[in-house]
Amino acid sequence: MRLAYVRSNRRGETDRLLSELAEALQAEGVALSGVVKDQDYASRHANGCDMKLRVLPGGPVIKITQDLGDGSDACRLDATALTSAVSQVEADPMARTELFILNKYGPEERAGRGFCAAMAAALERGIPVIVGVGGASEPDFLRFAGGLAEALPDDMEQLKAWCCGAMLIAKHAPWTEASTAW
Repeated sequence: MRLAYVRSNRRGETDRLLSELAEALQAEGVALSGVVKDQDYASRHANGCDMKLRVLPGGPVIKITQDLGDGSDACRLDATALTSAVSQVEADPMARTELFILNKYGPEERAGRGFCAAMAAALERGIPVIVGVGGASEPDFLRFAGGLAEALPDDMEQLKAWCCGAMLIAKHAPWTEASTAW
């Protein structure tokens, strides 16, 4: 099982890195599943709490936040839209998936919902998983990972290197569904 996470102290950097990682890997022909932040969508709010997710590999772009007005400081997450994104990811049987990417282990995952089942399904199939984790969610993510997650620096070359190594290991592991060695 290969599970890694990345976090950055720079606002928006983890989202940017994972989106660019997905783009670069897809350009190289790597089969991906999961979601990344749509970097073409500009948030209306200074705190970035207005976002769209791009379902991998080529699925729809889904806005997962709702407009609560400029004065609102309540959570803008649109649970119905997030559930739609989760359903899109879970509908993919991941038969050819080489890597699963999740842009953010957030409040829904901290509560055991969101993309938790999709990540677990990928790991059970021997598919490496890389996850973006914010500082507030890190303790919960580490509990979810059960001590099996590797922390990665917020550096594109090191992320690519981990992904390539993890995919190579998964490809040659005869006990995984992701393996072609059967």
